[in-house]
Amino acid sequence: MARVPAEAGPRIHCVRVFNFSAGPAALPLPVLEQARDEMLDWQGGVSVMEISHRSKAFMAVAERAEADLRELLAIPSGYKVLFMQGGATGQFSAVPLNLSQPGAHADYIHTGHWSERAIKEARCCLTVDIAADEAASSYSTVPDQSSLRLTSGAAYVHYTPNETIGGVEFPFIPATGDVPLVADMSSTILSRPLDVARFGLIYAGAQKNIGPSGITVVIVRDDLLGRVRSGTPSVFDYKAFAEAGSMLNTPPTFGWYFVGLVLQWLKHQGGLAAMADLNRAKATALYAAIDASSFYSNPVARNCRSWMNVPFTLAKPELDKNFLSESAAAGLAHLAGHRSVGGMRASIYNAMPAAGVTALVEFMRDFEKRHG
Repeated sequence: MARVPAEAGPRIHCVRVFNFSAGPAALPLPVLEQARDEMLDWQGGVSVMEISHRSKAFMAVAERAEADLRELLAIPSGYKVLFMQGGATGQFSAVPLNLSQPGAHADYIHTGHWSERAIKEARCCLTVDIAADEAASSYSTVPDQSSLRLTSGAAYVHYTPNETIGGVEFPFIPATGDVPLVADMSSTILSRPLDVARFGLIYAGAQKNIGPSGITVVIVRDDLLGRVRSGTPSVFDYKAFAEAGSMLNTPPTFGWYFVGLVLQWLKHQGGLAAMADLNRAKATALYAAIDASSFYSNPVARNCRSWMNVPFTLAKPELDKNFLSESAAAGLAHLAGHRSVGGMRASIYNAMPAAGVTALVEFMRDFEKRHG
């Protein structure tokens, strides 16, 4: 049975499975263990959840988390880092409210479910021009740079580098000239090095590679602050949030603390270059197993397959339930595809060890031998 033994604390004995959940996703075991050990006694007999967010102790947590994120992503000066709430969905509205005025238009690249959601929310605020729509391929491709229909005078260009449900990932950063590029990086942030200077704004829900759900990281270029529309709620105002040090209201302190632990863990792993090597190897191994089989298939064009989310289908869909029940019994959890597309999906974020992918590949081969 493919399970990961956890180092048990004095009162906790458990056996961990390989967790392929798309989000909230697997978290690094050492981070979970540290949070467990510090749950009741963090710097003096209280939990980190029980102290003021404005205390010196917690302010140090917040400052270190920002410093570590800046170091890991090599964020240039001239960018603010915000720890907000509301998830990426909140940012679907916050972006147009902060980066455009009434009557403005913006370019959106449509590559699947989450870009569609962003487009729908943005249309409540401005005119959306579709720079590309991959509907013809059933959203199994991304557009080439040369095919992007960028419009003159756009407030910004928005895209989703990785579609979590469809498993489609851009192999390049779109060039947008002087128009700010905005990216929903919820599924790819911290999985590899990133040239932040290519972007005007990056946002990401934490629950994939950053930490638990409840925190949304926003990285915004300084010149884009202070453009917010009149009447925008202050909790969505980037400038107000920046001036308040992301403490305009009481933040999710435990989530922020946990994000800090994950960032420290990433540094101990060797940073984002090391994570890129690991993530590339995991994805390569899983896609190779799928491609070598006549029983499994992946619908995504090979030049834009996601490193993080790998959907696949069985040649015999009537065996889907058997695959899920048997894989779960083997310690391979949460492999069901999104309810809108079915099939299977293995999300292999940073916290998924190479051993987890190896175990999945071995199970897939065995299942094919028995049921193919």
